[in-house]
Amino acid sequence: MDIPVYEVFAIKYAERSGRRPEHFVGGDPHDSAMPMDYFIWLVRNEERVILVDTGFDAAMAAKRKRTLVREPRDGLALLGVKATDVRDVVITHMHNDHAGTFFDFPNASFHLQDEEMAFVTGRHMRHTMFSRPYEVDHVIGMVRLVFKDRVIFHRGDDEIAPGVSVHHIGGHTMGLQCVRVHTKRGWVVIASDASHYYEHMETRRCFPLVFDMGEMLEGYDKLRRLAASPKHIIPGHDPLVMTRYPPVAKELEGIAVRLDVEPNE
Repeated sequence: MDIPVYEVFAIKYAERSGRRPEHFVGGDPHDSAMPMDYFIWLVRNEERVILVDTGFDAAMAAKRKRTLVREPRDGLALLGVKATDVRDVVITHMHNDHAGTFFDFPNASFHLQDEEMAFVTGRHMRHTMFSRPYEVDHVIGMVRLVFKDRVIFHRGDDEIAPGVSVHHIGGHTMGLQCVRVHTKRGWVVIASDASHYYEHMETRRCFPLVFDMGEMLEGYDKLRRLAASPKHIIPGHDPLVMTRYPPVAKELEGIAVRLDVEPNE
């Protein structure tokens, strides 16, 4: 049986400035600019529409001093997808910038790792260094969805649809997962925060917001095993994604790019 083929898109919804020393464990000797982009990802074919992460809204952008470019649901609309039509959402982890607009998708089921829910409702949230990127209201909201039977839990690696699977990575958070998608150019892996920037996995350095540094480093190897090649791995926050891949359309340049086609040379 042939494996279905999907289109995959990265949609930018926010940005912030940053400096290199902020983005590496141990800092960095080059104190130069290193901005950060924020994405959601769309996976679709004629049969399915799957959203990966939900981003944050204007209120959260103001609270955390981020620049919101567009509401995530509005970014989806630019690709012809209504929030009400989304039936499956993969939450790679529950940090505010990845799970912050779950309420905009009233008809969706949410795919989450067991370990992530245990993490955000367990003892480690006593510690500010782990709890700071989360929002209590987001956690409570996801728990409420559990009681409505709208959360599909995964323990480790699991297929969520033919040609689409989730894979536990850990490291950045206890329950971080990546998403593997079969495309016309082979297996593409949406790394999310398993590697914030290309440079993290390419140089085997770590982003400072980390629960288990060993798992983060081992995660780079798992990403490579899952992907058709290193060029098939998509980092979670690197502005280079917007330039390495072609825009969906000329008017969407810098907003939405195709990840299921070969990157620009």
